[in-house]
Amino acid sequence: MEDAVFQQFALILVCFLLFSLQCSFGADTIETPEKSNFKIDGKVFVTSSKDKDWVSNTRVLVEGGKYRGFLRNDGSFSVNGLPSGSFLVEIANPAFLFEPLRVDITSAGKMRARKVNLLQPTKLQTVQYPLEFRERAKASYFQQREQWRLTDFLFNPMVLTMVLPLLLIMVLPKMMNAADPETRKEMQQQMNVLNTKPNMPDMSEMITNYLSGGKKAVKSKASSKRKS
Repeated sequence: MEDAVFQQFALILVCFLLFSLQCSFGADTIETPEKSNFKIDGKVFVTSSKDKDWVSNTRVLVEGGKYRGFLRNDGSFSVNGLPSGSFLVEIANPAFLFEPLRVDITSAGKMRARKVNLLQPTKLQTVQYPLEFRERAKASYFQQREQWRLTDFLFNPMVLTMVLPLLLIMVLPKMMNAADPETRKEMQQQMNVLNTKPNMPDMSEMITNYLSGGKKAVKSKASSKRKS
C-alpha cells in the first residue's frame, strides 16, 4: 500500500517538473514586442462652419484605421501607441474633405511630416509638425442636375449652321456698300475668281467628250466607206 502511494507521488512530482521545464523554455522563446511609445499630434481647422458639431463627427485614421484618434473640443488630437515607421494620417468627416499627410517616425523618436504625392512619390514636400489639417472642400455625394441655358442653345452646332449663313448674307452686302470703291472692286474680283471655273477640265466632261468623239469618228468612217 505504501509502495503504491509512493509511486503515485513520484509520478506526480515528475509530471510537475516536466511541466515547469516546458513553461520555462516557452517563456525563453517568446519574442519581446517592439516598443510602441510614440504618438502623433495635430489639429484640425474648419473655417467654413461656425458650428462645432463637426468635431464629434471627425475621426483621425492612421494607416487606414489601424490606429484611431478622436478630436478634442479645440480640434486637437493625439494618436498614441505607435511604433517607428512611416504612417499615413487621414481625417474622416462626412461633411468635409481633408488632404492626407504622411508622418515618418525614426527609432530615436524624430518626426517628419510631408505631403502625399501619388504622381511623384520621390518628391518630398515637408510640412510643419504638429500636423495641421484644413478643409479642402465640402463633401458632395450627388451630381448636380444640368440646367437649361441660353448659351447652350445658341452654341448648338445645328443652330450655328442655320444662323451664321443668314448673318453673313445680311452683313456682307452692308459691309461692301460701306467700303471704299477700291476695296469693293478687290472684293468683287476675288469673288469672280472664286466663281469662275478653273482651266482644268472636269473628268466627267472629258469622258463624255471622248465617248461622243469616238462615236462621231466611227460614223464618219462608215460614211466614207459607203461613198467609196
